[in-house]
Amino acid sequence: MAKNNNFEIRPEQRQSWQSIAAIWAGGMICVPCLMIGGVLSGGGLSIAEIIASILIGYGLICAYMIFIGMQACDTGLPVSVMASGALGEKGARYIISIILTIACVGWFGVQSATCGSAFASMLAAMMKIEVTAVMKAICSIVWGVIMLATACAGFKGLKWLNYIAVPLLVVVCLYGLIAGIVNNNGGSMIMNYAPEASNGMIFGISMVVASFALGGVISADYCRYAKSRADVVKSSIVGVIPAGLFMLLTGAMMSIVTGQYDISAILASLGVPVLGLIALVLATWTTNVTNAYSGGLALSNLLGLDESKFKITTGIAGAIGTVLAAVGLLDAFQGFLSLMSGLIPPLAGVIIAAYWVVGKGKKENFRVKEGFSAVGVISFVAGALFACITGGTFANFPALVEAVPILNIPFFVGPVNGILLSLVLYVVLNKLFPRKAN
Repeated sequence: MAKNNNFEIRPEQRQSWQSIAAIWAGGMICVPCLMIGGVLSGGGLSIAEIIASILIGYGLICAYMIFIGMQACDTGLPVSVMASGALGEKGARYIISIILTIACVGWFGVQSATCGSAFASMLAAMMKIEVTAVMKAICSIVWGVIMLATACAGFKGLKWLNYIAVPLLVVVCLYGLIAGIVNNNGGSMIMNYAPEASNGMIFGISMVVASFALGGVISADYCRYAKSRADVVKSSIVGVIPAGLFMLLTGAMMSIVTGQYDISAILASLGVPVLGLIALVLATWTTNVTNAYSGGLALSNLLGLDESKFKITTGIAGAIGTVLAAVGLLDAFQGFLSLMSGLIPPLAGVIIAAYWVVGKGKKENFRVKEGFSAVGVISFVAGALFACITGGTFANFPALVEAVPILNIPFFVGPVNGILLSLVLYVVLNKLFPRKAN
C-alpha cells in the first residue's frame, strides 16, 4: 500500500465493536431522525410501509457502510484517503470537500431552524402569545449565532451537555408519544391510521437512506478502529438499525397524532413541558456544533487553506447555514434530503468498486492515486446524476423539469441506482481505460 501510511492507526488504538456501535447509536438519536419519521407519515405511508422503509433503508446503508468500514479496518485509513484510491488525491479532496460542505451547511441550517422553532414555542408559551414566522426566524438567527460562536470557540464543555441531552431526548420522545396516546386519543388514531394516498415505499426508502447517507460513507473514519471485519459488521448493524427504527417510528407516530412533522410544534401540541423543549434545544445545539465545525474544515480543504484558518471557514459555513435557517430551510427539508440521497451514496459505489472488485478486497492491492482519476470521477458524477434523475431530486425544481423532462424519470430507488451505476461503470471503465484509472 503506497503513501499516506502516516494516516494509519496503530494496533493499540483499535477499539471494541461495542464502543463503535455506541457512536452510531448516539448519532441516530437526534432531532432530524424524528423529523424524518414525521416526513414518512406525512407522505401517506402506512405503519407497515414505514417500518419496512426504515428496515430496508437502513439495511441498504449498512450494506455499503460495512464494505467501506471493512476496507477502513484493513487499511487503517480515513475515508478521505481511501477515496483517493478511486478518485485520485485531488478528486477525493475536492469531491468529498464539496459534498461535506453542502451536507454540513445544510444540516446546520435545518437544525438551527429546528432549534429556533423550539425556542420560539417556549417563549410563546411563557408569554401566552402566538408563534409567528418572524419570531421563528429571529430565534433561528440567534441560536445559529450562538451555535456558530460555540463551534469557533471550541467550547469543550458541550460534550457534557451531550451526555445529558441524548438520554433526555429519548425520555422526552417517549413522554411525548405516551402523552399523545393517552391525552389525544392517539392510540385510536394510530390503530385506525389508514392514509388515502401514499407516496410509496420508494419515497420512504429514499428518505431513510438520505437520513444517514453521509454517515454511511464517512463510517471509515470510525470503523478503521475496529479490530476485525466481523467487528465492523456487528457494530454497523447493532449501532444503526435498532436506534434508527426507534427514532423514526417514534417521530412517525407523534406526527400521526398531531398531523405535522415539525418536532418542536409536535411537542408543544402534545403538551410536553418546557423541559422537553429545552432537551430539544440542547440536543440540537450539541449536534449542530459538529456540523459547523466539520463544514468549516471541509470548506478549508476545498479552498486549499490549512487547518489554522478553520475559524474563518467555520464562520462562513455557519453564517450561510444560519441565513438558510432564517429564510425557511426547514420548509425545504424533504428537498434537501432528496439532494443528499442523490449526491452521497454513489461515492460509496466507486470506493467499493476500486477496493473490492478491482483490488479484490486485498490491502496490498490498495494504493493512492495522484491527481484526478478520470475513471473514478466520471463514474461518481454519472452515478450521482442517475440517482437524482431516478430518485425524484429534480422534481423539487418544477421549472427545470418542465424545461428538461428527462431530469425526472422515477425508477426503483434513486440512491441504490446511483451506487450500482457508479460501481459497475467504474469496473467497466477501469478495464477499457486502465491508464485513465491511474
